[in-house]
Amino acid sequence: MTTPSFHDPRLTEQRNPRTERIDVASSLEIVDLINAEDASVAAVVRRCREAIARAIELVVDAFRNEGRLIYVGAGTSGRLGVLDASECPPTFGSPPEMVVGVIAGGYQALVKPAEGAEDDVNAGMEAMDTARVGLQDIVIGIAASGTTPYVRAALSRAQTIGAVTGLISCSTPPKLLADSCDVVILPEVGPEVLTGSTRMKAGTATKLVLNTITTGAMIRLGKVYGNLMVDLMATSEKLRDRGERIAMECCAVDRARARAAIEQAGGSVKLAIVMVRLGVGKDEARRALDAAGGFVRHAVGDPPPVTEVIRKEDRGNPLGSSGP
Repeated sequence: MTTPSFHDPRLTEQRNPRTERIDVASSLEIVDLINAEDASVAAVVRRCREAIARAIELVVDAFRNEGRLIYVGAGTSGRLGVLDASECPPTFGSPPEMVVGVIAGGYQALVKPAEGAEDDVNAGMEAMDTARVGLQDIVIGIAASGTTPYVRAALSRAQTIGAVTGLISCSTPPKLLADSCDVVILPEVGPEVLTGSTRMKAGTATKLVLNTITTGAMIRLGKVYGNLMVDLMATSEKLRDRGERIAMECCAVDRARARAAIEQAGGSVKLAIVMVRLGVGKDEARRALDAAGGFVRHAVGDPPPVTEVIRKEDRGNPLGSSGP
């Protein structure tokens, strides 16, 4: 009698020997086990640094050619793509259509499980047509297991159209899929704490990669000044306060002057900084910024250096944090 094989070759589906008794662990032991697994994720992502940098370059090329970055995924992977896309406009002042997240099952799948949608290859292809993917776009598939039918079909359709494609996976994908993509990022974090629960280490690794791709691309486009988010959209009191503080720091002015400059600049923190630093009006500041390719540093010079922040616990200690 032949013993049936239950071994799945996908790394994300294998059992983790370090957590095989987690069901009898105490709450603190569970925390320690999960934390120990999480601690390995950043190092794994770092090993993908060259592939991530390649992805950034491809995304920048797409943006400069008036193309878009389109993420496509199912389940957790899809939700992470939509999350990253939705965070770009308030952070970088980018139009909502610049980075787009496509999830199997549609946007209702963000809040209601639609796990069966990941098997619908026709829907994956149709999603690319609905998104009007074109030659100038880059489509990055996110599939923790590397085998999600919806994602594979979407990438295949995007490639047929002629778009640049990429794949993020935490398990070795089929060779044909990997070979057909322009960039492949494989943070292979190993078996999950709970077998197959890719919302854990795989999800964390994916979030780190997505953060780096979009942040890196926006930096390369001149949407930051030093490490300040000067292209942010002031859509809330918190963001308005942040924008004013950025202008105050960069221009060495008080809040009233910073607020007035931002208002004169039509709400643009970046433009307000150029106006105040160069002592010019809005139109001239816009011309200076355009001539600098959108980079504030090239238009007005270096930002002020970072001043050391004294922690609350160091106040009153004349030696600061280096004291006994």
